[in-house]
Amino acid sequence: MNSHVKTPRGTPADLSRRSFLVGSAATGLVLGYAAVPGIGKALAAPSNFEPSVWYSIGPDGLVTVTCGKADMGQHIASTMAQIVSEELGSSWKDMRVQLASNDPKFNDPVLGAQITGGSWSTMMNFDAMSRAGAAGRMALTEAAAGIMGVPAGELVVRNSTVTHPKSKKSMSFADIVKSGKITKTFTPDQLKAIKLKTPDQYTMVGVSVPQLDIPSKSNGTAKYGIDVMLPGMAYGKIVTPPVRYGATVKSVDDSAAKKVPGFIKAVTLDDKTGSTTGWVVAVANTYANARKAADALKITYDNGPNAKLSSDSLVAEAKRLQALDDSGQFFVKDGDTAAAFGTAAKVLEAEYTTSINIHAPLEPMNATAEFKGDILHIYSGNQFATRSGAIAAGAAGIDPKFVVMHQMWLGGGFGRRLDADMMVPAVQAAKAVGKPVKVIYSRENDMTMDYSRPLTFQKVKAGLDADGKLIALNHDVVSAWPTQRWGIPDLLSPSVDKKGPLDAFTVNGADFFYSVPNHNVRAIRNEMAHNATPSGQLRSVAPGWTFWAVESMIDELAHAAGKDPAQYRIALLDGKGKNDGGAQRLRNTLLAAMGMAGYGSTKLPKGEGMGVACVSSQERATASWTACVAHVAVAPSGEVKVKKLTVATDVGMQVHPDNIRAQVEGAALWGLSLAMYEKATLKDGGIEQTNFDSYTPLRMSQTPEVAVNVIANGEKPTGVGEPAVTVVAPAIGNAIFNACGARVRALPITAAAVKANMKA
Repeated sequence: MNSHVKTPRGTPADLSRRSFLVGSAATGLVLGYAAVPGIGKALAAPSNFEPSVWYSIGPDGLVTVTCGKADMGQHIASTMAQIVSEELGSSWKDMRVQLASNDPKFNDPVLGAQITGGSWSTMMNFDAMSRAGAAGRMALTEAAAGIMGVPAGELVVRNSTVTHPKSKKSMSFADIVKSGKITKTFTPDQLKAIKLKTPDQYTMVGVSVPQLDIPSKSNGTAKYGIDVMLPGMAYGKIVTPPVRYGATVKSVDDSAAKKVPGFIKAVTLDDKTGSTTGWVVAVANTYANARKAADALKITYDNGPNAKLSSDSLVAEAKRLQALDDSGQFFVKDGDTAAAFGTAAKVLEAEYTTSINIHAPLEPMNATAEFKGDILHIYSGNQFATRSGAIAAGAAGIDPKFVVMHQMWLGGGFGRRLDADMMVPAVQAAKAVGKPVKVIYSRENDMTMDYSRPLTFQKVKAGLDADGKLIALNHDVVSAWPTQRWGIPDLLSPSVDKKGPLDAFTVNGADFFYSVPNHNVRAIRNEMAHNATPSGQLRSVAPGWTFWAVESMIDELAHAAGKDPAQYRIALLDGKGKNDGGAQRLRNTLLAAMGMAGYGSTKLPKGEGMGVACVSSQERATASWTACVAHVAVAPSGEVKVKKLTVATDVGMQVHPDNIRAQVEGAALWGLSLAMYEKATLKDGGIEQTNFDSYTPLRMSQTPEVAVNVIANGEKPTGVGEPAVTVVAPAIGNAIFNACGARVRALPITAAAVKANMKA
């Protein structure tokens, strides 16, 4: 595997690990694994000026930014170009974007790996990309000063032109690059010392410029993984067992498949990476013939140890584990909750559950594999190139340094393409038949073999004093541990009770910014679910379930104390101790959402209600401050109509206002879909839902009005792709209670559950 360097998230980038040398020595973009035979060809013309690994300027003046992030429709490539352009001083019409390979030099400046998730991209790369742009501007300026014979300090850079106002001399970026006179270099310390623009000086950041990727996506020239075509390519169609994980193939009868025109071979996967079990791939000359051959195969299985498990089994096991005093590890352990409960005037306990949820991106999983001598080439859209390259190598039985990944545009990701299972059948089929093979999942493959959001069970116990103040809270979170499944120790976190590492990505959010003197959070791995339903990261990750429990319980406590739920939250967000700074920002977003929605000042008809929630998604160290007011109408039947979602979010620095608003709107609707409609179930070890007729995300006809209030205050940029997902479900649940008195504690919220819990 490529080296993974762990840097605490939220800390400045270690610029010494980046290739920021500027000048003639940096021309010619050569892959970091250039010494491997068959790979070492330069990807850029030597005449280009390349201030850093992140962009180059050609002799035509065009600036091509290399995006080290997966672009799955969130326009992150365009955002990275916008940040560079601000400090570089280029014209937006001269900007272009391309996607990075898996060369380690393109590893994230902070995370030390190529990974796209957590709403981290802009937050963690703003500074590095800004410094890259500034370094290029300074080098161009120095070269232009020498050519024009004027002091560099008198030059102005704007619209891809360096101008000397006094003499009226000017040079375009193209002219300077063609001159070959750029010689300035920067040490890491000099890069860190560059004084960047202040927000009041911005002319590009904060402007809704045209997204650079839209034209190619509109005219069909943008290439997704499913579009890849290689000479002599064959197609693979996978056949999967009836259980999600743990099956083995006992026999394969391909006699009927051999009668299908163009059939080449049936390959039983021998996957040493553990990504797949019990899979067979039918290879043929066309995808249609591969499908026919796959349907014709007669395969017998040993369905393995998980064949009798169901969703009920996983919940029962979760409850058993939670009841054990020695289960799990502590994520938060502040104060003495046991003593505080002993003095509490009132104690409340509640159980919260969330179901298995499926990613189902529009472009199904796919990958194309080709061996060229010793080099394995993989064409696919992927969110975690560092890990995926290693999995492809493991599937092929070769060293990861011999794997070249060609990053494609992603037709949706949402965390699903953090995994690389689609590469395994492509690699092993290509190796078996001696030609390139493209594997495309059917929608049924995609759903039943998804690395889903795990089923979760949470128990919360809270104590109030005589004044209704929260004095103690215990929160147990039981689930599969997706991050531990990846096998990367650096991505796990030490437990506060020193019992070993835990998967913080299953409990983030439970370490909230409310002031509670006695607070325990326990992370408990459900080994049964971990094995039977190998889980992944779905958009919003842990805060999608932890805040469902936290924000529902806070609401329950407010009602138990006889206080308005919004004002109760505001009192808890006092910013004491470790919560200073974050609590105040979260309180401000809540107030903004309340004001925009008319919360507390609008008289609602009978059967309607408003509910609030506020979250600090994703992780505490990389929080985005988001609040929601949901307005619902509940019929006597229990049917819920969400009339409006009002979302306020503090983004710090906004790079592209229109894109931020679109991201927040999309995240809110995704959260609504998870809250009200999406549910997958396990039966006899397999996922029952196989297509959109049985797994039913939000439809257009169910979409409510969404109002967004973006708070941009010039602070460090925060993430916007996921936080609004996490705040919607509890806001809706709390609104339902205010509308009809029904408290629901399971997602998705059903009419039957609402009716069963209505007050008489």
